[in-house]
Formats: sequence, C-alpha cells, structure tokens
Amino acid sequence: MTPFARLRGRLTLALGAAEIHLRLRFPRLMWAFTRRPAEPPTPFAELQRIETDPAYRAQFLARLNAAITDRDAEREAVVHAIEAAAEHLRHLVTDPNSVSGDHGRAA
Repeated sequence: MTPFARLRGRLTLALGAAEIHLRLRFPRLMWAFTRRPAEPPTPFAELQRIETDPAYRAQFLARLNAAITDRDAEREAVVHAIEAAAEHLRHLVTDPNSVSGDHGRAA
C-alpha cells in the first residue's frame, strides 16, 4: 500500500469521526448543513403570479399571442403546401400528356 493511499484512508476515517462528533455535539447546526431535496414548486404558482402581477401578466399574454400567431402561420403554410400538392396531382390526373417522360403513364 502506498503512503498516499494510507494517508487517504486515515483522512477518510478522521473526517467520518469528526462528522459523527459534530452531529452529536451540534445537532441543529449539522441539520442546517445537511443537504435536503429541493421543495417542489407549489401547484398553480405561475397561474397565481399571472393573476397577481400585472407586469408578468402582460408579458405572459404577449408571449402567448406570439405563440398563437406563430402556430397559425405554420398551419396556414401547411394548408397552402397541401393545396399546392393537391392542385399538382389534379393537374397530373386530368392531363396525362403534361408529364415529362414516361413517368405518368403505365407501360
């Protein structure tokens, strides 16, 4: 065993003993230093903030309106793309001679 490993082991044991001694001697202080999981946010915290803080409400509503506008624009773009594809298919089905090459007709 190397001297470094022996020192490391002794230090670990000494720190463990010191922790036990401190926990017995100063229980409240050690409780304050002990890590605990964070408390989960209260339900509806953001809703309560929207209702009580006018500046936050205005900011929230502005972001909500922007998100709705973006979603509507995306849906409109999809609708236009579908209509263009349908028109192209309609054109291919009604006028088979307009297709370049032999891709439009079965042999």
